[in-house]
Amino acid sequence: MSLIQQFGEKLTQNIERVIIGKRREITLTLIGLLCQGHILIEDVPGVGKTMLAKTLARSLGCNFSRIQFTPDMLPSDVTGVSVFNQQSRQFEFHAGPIMAQIVLADEINRATPKTQSALLEAMEEQQVTVDGTTYRLARPFVVLATQNPIEYEGTFPLPEAQLDRFFLRIKLGYPGAQDEVTILENQQFAHPVDELQQIITVDELLRVQEEVKKVYIDSQIRRYIVDVVATTRDHEDVYLGASPRGSLALMRAAQARAGLAGRDYILPDDVKELAESTLGHRIIVGSSARAKDVGAEHIVADALRRVAVPGTTLGAARS
Repeated sequence: MSLIQQFGEKLTQNIERVIIGKRREITLTLIGLLCQGHILIEDVPGVGKTMLAKTLARSLGCNFSRIQFTPDMLPSDVTGVSVFNQQSRQFEFHAGPIMAQIVLADEINRATPKTQSALLEAMEEQQVTVDGTTYRLARPFVVLATQNPIEYEGTFPLPEAQLDRFFLRIKLGYPGAQDEVTILENQQFAHPVDELQQIITVDELLRVQEEVKKVYIDSQIRRYIVDVVATTRDHEDVYLGASPRGSLALMRAAQARAGLAGRDYILPDDVKELAESTLGHRIIVGSSARAKDVGAEHIVADALRRVAVPGTTLGAARS
């Protein structure tokens, strides 16, 4: 079993002690983590979005902070603020909750766009600038953001620039009947997250993140990814297609999925499986298509149907 696969199995088993019946969603979360990407967890209230983020954070040996977004929050509540010290006669920087390794941005779309934008620099450049001074963030740095559907009262849709900085988007959905019974049994006396222990060190995580980059990518796969993304831009129902950042995200995610499966090379199936999660939130559907109930998931599925799949000689190409 490869180092990446061992890491994935170990972390998945620990998370599944709390998050029941969501193996695919847990795997997607691990893929985002392995690729040093930020994750947007979107769904209705009460299905375990915040708990998934907390469970992952508790399993890792990283500094963790939580930001509860509200409409009256200011950008300085996220990044921090410089305060004048009367004794030293100097300004001192008081770090905000963004200065951590694992950041839970809970209900991010409850904050105004001005406050949401406070995350942009940190998410893209792993640094924060306050009053002209730049502060580097520690590695690894991952934002796990939860949001309720935009139809709900008191929410502000995330701007396109913000959405594009999320590596992938996850939707948990309701549990099955038997899984929900198990949840009730597990939480009768105490919540299982309270007993969860750290099982991964920061050094282990950083080492596995570097291993993911070594997974082989055939030139045909690279072209396949580019063609799929380009099709989302040229689609007749699309106002704005996926960006080159989306192409990079799909490539990295496919590397991580291959590694978690014990392979050191990517297959077209890795790309197909992850296309909607990495590209869907980057696509803006045209108004006429929205009126016909066409969503981003339909655009991605159509792009995959239109683009020819590479041949089957990918494994042999490595030698």
